[in-house]
Amino acid sequence: MTDTGALKVVIVEDEPHLAELHREFIEQNFHLRVVGIAATLEQARTLLSQHQPRLVLLDNYLPDGQGVELIDSPLLKSFECSVIFITAASDMQTCSHAMRSGAFDYLIKPVFFQRLRASLERFMLLVHTLRQVKVVDQHALDKLFNLPAGEAISAPSSKGIEPSTLERVKQVFIDHPDNFWSVEQVVEDVGISKTTCRRYLEYCVEIGFIGIEIQYGNIGHPRRLYRKRTDTE
Repeated sequence: MTDTGALKVVIVEDEPHLAELHREFIEQNFHLRVVGIAATLEQARTLLSQHQPRLVLLDNYLPDGQGVELIDSPLLKSFECSVIFITAASDMQTCSHAMRSGAFDYLIKPVFFQRLRASLERFMLLVHTLRQVKVVDQHALDKLFNLPAGEAISAPSSKGIEPSTLERVKQVFIDHPDNFWSVEQVVEDVGISKTTCRRYLEYCVEIGFIGIEIQYGNIGHPRRLYRKRTDTE
């Protein structure tokens, strides 16, 4: 059953598996409801007009332009909406542009769920404070707007993680500790869906069992390879 009281979220991401992974994580861990996923700027503008969401997860590199253009648009500024800007670009010019234009947070791909959780926790704190507090002092304002992202990071969530499946995923890396594995290879070995596999791999990264090596292909589309971490890493 759809929770109509949950805050509306739009995800703008042209990689379907990442968009679905973010949707699943958001809806399982927060009082938020993803009302649409857009793969282009044009689709994003349509969803924003239709739903006027309270939050947008906005990828920068899209087939028909850059997501940072959307932050500056009158459409996004016509209603109350926060933006978590997500991009593979680490250049300061893009980061500075996004922040000056009012982005709530800026995340570099590949996005770790622990970091995304911290950003979403800060967003929920902002919403709660704006709803509940009528008069604030300096301390409250400092806590609300200057809270370092690291302070909000909590322990990895095991919600949706089934122990026997987790052990099967871990065994792949235990049996081949020096190999780098793609998601597709783990899917084939373990026999689970790609979406489920990504959830378990991200959990293993969060708990420090495996690490990630990024293999860059086309700009904005890095490929993740996973390998068991050693005690010295």
